[in-house]
Amino acid sequence: MALQWMIMAYLVAAEAALAVVLTLPSPKAIRSRIVAAVSLILKPALFIVPFAGFQLLDIYWKNEHRLMCTGEVCTAEERNRYEKSMYKSQRNGVLCVAACLLYWCIFRICCYNKQIEHFEGVEKRNKDH
Repeated sequence: MALQWMIMAYLVAAEAALAVVLTLPSPKAIRSRIVAAVSLILKPALFIVPFAGFQLLDIYWKNEHRLMCTGEVCTAEERNRYEKSMYKSQRNGVLCVAACLLYWCIFRICCYNKQIEHFEGVEKRNKDH
């Protein structure tokens, strides 16, 4: 299971880096090439959304079937283990939500840049006529 969360963490880091690269100011020629390259990556990278959804379902299932350690019956070590597992599941939930949110942000940034290029082309054609 740790490998899945490591993959998810790397995916979120890569998405964050892509979002930063897409939002940095750059010349039109470079920006259009970056947007084109990222747009080609977006469709195969859509697997992130169902992967994150599956991981969220896994977190939910484990949370529902986790042994509760809230009474005085638990030892300090058991209570620490329970709290640590809760923190890990919260962190992993945030990772899953961040993966989906960053994917959507990158998709929308690419769409907006393509629309801007399209409108600039329409404006240029109207000026020429």
